[in-house]
Amino acid sequence: MTKSTKEQGAEGPAPGSARLRPRFRVVRDGEVLVGPGMVELLERIRRTGSLRVAAAELQMSYMHAWGLVKTMNRAFRDPLVELSRGGAERGGARLSARGEEVLALYRELEAEALRAVAGPWQRLERLLS
Repeated sequence: MTKSTKEQGAEGPAPGSARLRPRFRVVRDGEVLVGPGMVELLERIRRTGSLRVAAAELQMSYMHAWGLVKTMNRAFRDPLVELSRGGAERGGARLSARGEEVLALYRELEAEALRAVAGPWQRLERLLS
């Protein structure tokens, strides 16, 4: 799998090189409680302080983003995202302490998965054209 231009960061592989990307989803009764898109939304909320801006950056409707936040907030013991209403101050969004913890744990899962499959991945990568 190659990395798109949109995904490339300063520390990422060179353009056109393959990389392995674990994608975890926590599912209960068929409902995704947290997954890659939700985690990306959490990161954007953290950076922008706005659900609307985070959704726009991800090319996602505000209502879809709001639904994802409601799902995550309902799924965990404590809300992951704290929202304040709009009005003159235009509201805002921020990650709660639990949201920061869940985000860190998700990224830790990804890192651990990459470490666990490093050997087979290197062998597979050598077979790519």
